[in-house]
Amino acid sequence: MALQVEVLQETFQQIKEQTDEFAITFYENLFHDYPQIQPLFARTNMMEQRKHLVRALMLTIENIRDTETVNDALKQLGERHVQYGALKEYYPDFCATLLKTFELYLGENWTAEVKQAWIDAFAAISQLMLKGAEKIA
Repeated sequence: MALQVEVLQETFQQIKEQTDEFAITFYENLFHDYPQIQPLFARTNMMEQRKHLVRALMLTIENIRDTETVNDALKQLGERHVQYGALKEYYPDFCATLLKTFELYLGENWTAEVKQAWIDAFAAISQLMLKGAEKIA
């Protein structure tokens, strides 16, 4: 699957000035829509967690053309998520929440093309993370 790199980078740039608010909204949406996931964060410093989310998105989107770096980072992230108790069945919920949050923050710039670009990106990200998770599961 060929990712729409320019679309991803351009739209991520649009939320870059609001990443703190974006991350707060993301976790509010996640816990509201998928309350079964919230216990995974019971002992988590949510301020730090929000920073981790933003850094992971930035690393991925800003280095998307450097496939070796991104692939390795996402596989390692998947490995760590197993230790946190993340299950394979949570990945679609997480992706749906990211899409919902991007839609909120991009507003009128959330077009069918942009939505598809992010759907494809999150599918690829999930695949790589799950490969990493399988290594230690």
